[in-house]
Amino acid sequence: MTGSRKVAAGGGRGGRLGRTAMMGLSFLILLVAGVGWGYLKLTGQIDTFGADGISGDRPPASSNGQNVLVIGSDTRSGANRKLGGGKGTVGRSDTAFLLHVYADHRHAVAVSIPRDSMVDIPACRTPGGEWTAPQHHVMFNGAFSVGETAEGNPACTQNTVEHLTGLRVDHTVVVDFSGFSALTSAVGGVPVCLPQDIYQRDLSPNRPTRGALVFAKGPQTVSGQRALDYVRIRHGIGDGSDIGRIKRQQAFIGSLIKKVKSQGLNPTTLLPLADAAADSMTVDPGLGSADRLLKFAMSMKNIDLRNTRFVTVPWRYEGARVAIVEPEAHALWEALKADRTIDGQDASGQGKGGRSAKRPDDASPSPVAPAPVSGTGISLAVYNGTRVNGLAVRAAELLRAHGFTVTGTATASNQDRMSTVIQYGPGLEADAETTARLFAGARTMASGTPGIQVVLGTSYAENPSPAAEATPTPSAVPSTVGDGARSADEDLCKDLSYG
Repeated sequence: MTGSRKVAAGGGRGGRLGRTAMMGLSFLILLVAGVGWGYLKLTGQIDTFGADGISGDRPPASSNGQNVLVIGSDTRSGANRKLGGGKGTVGRSDTAFLLHVYADHRHAVAVSIPRDSMVDIPACRTPGGEWTAPQHHVMFNGAFSVGETAEGNPACTQNTVEHLTGLRVDHTVVVDFSGFSALTSAVGGVPVCLPQDIYQRDLSPNRPTRGALVFAKGPQTVSGQRALDYVRIRHGIGDGSDIGRIKRQQAFIGSLIKKVKSQGLNPTTLLPLADAAADSMTVDPGLGSADRLLKFAMSMKNIDLRNTRFVTVPWRYEGARVAIVEPEAHALWEALKADRTIDGQDASGQGKGGRSAKRPDDASPSPVAPAPVSGTGISLAVYNGTRVNGLAVRAAELLRAHGFTVTGTATASNQDRMSTVIQYGPGLEADAETTARLFAGARTMASGTPGIQVVLGTSYAENPSPAAEATPTPSAVPSTVGDGARSADEDLCKDLSYG
């Protein structure tokens, strides 16, 4: 599933020891490797994972911004085992974020997805070539372990994120922490801040005594093992949650980016950084060559620190797990689709000079109600692509109520479909688009088969309300998301935990 040099992996508490820092490394490389000399001189070779596990049931591609999924891996090969501890043979991931680069190439936001979030994992390909059954309401980090391989399953995590967000993931980067110690030393350490003193028991909760002081309260610079220890801290700060740790990890990534940019983008500073990064990254085939990675990095060279933002998907506790809060999360994803920043700016690049065309204090137009859907003259068949009984009949009633002619209902050959697809034959694209307006999140797909076929997914079972009749909402991020955001230029000692 992955053509990787990484040959051993495992789980356990110690495996969280730096995977987020390595995510920061990958994010940093994407942001600052906008000059070719350092990358092209690398002697290492970036690994790629196979694309055969990427679902064929995907959101439409965007011609505007780009989305990069960054996954932190528990790989244990070589020095990773010494740095991370722990045992096991299955690759695991506890941290991930979706980086959205806006179309104006002057803004970016990284949205963290908590590892304990309860989500639906769609069908995923295993190393043997089989596709698993979809899983409902399971932990997000389980997607990476589907197939139980040492390398993990980045394609499954990508499928899960696309299903969760409705955004097409353009690239996926998997990072481990084998080069992290060398990286932080190469940049001369990373400035961080601790809200209180940290002792050995805060790093190892099972320790019987408090132990020695590890970190003193306040700002300091860390590198090597101490940097790993910093991103590992969970207990002893705030409510001791993984969610709280995400805040400090976001602060660390922002500080790492700021440190390297402050040293200037030149071969002296970039080459050691790129050397450290190359052996710690596995990417999708679309980024698997120097020229492709360079082209993508160059597209982000003008993103300022203050416009590099970090947020966490809207969430609440659900017992010991995390529930993603709707409709706030949906509003966040819709804003990214529309290339609107978390503070309300238009970052689509369509304004004067390619700059944001609208400021957050500008008056926003009221939402315009969509025109009613009329299916007069449109004939189609309805297929149930799920295991929910009666779904095709329900959809047929909806279609008939809007004037469509339903020629029949049946069960689809594939009953594991997550989203609804409107398949159309030659000359019927406009009719298919009209049909899709009744199904939230539906997409159209050209087919060699004459006529129109509505293939229902679980998205319709979960949200049967006609999409065109729902109250339209502007593509604005809820204030709760914006209020909790931080930038790469933020005060290091600000807002480092919950509780």
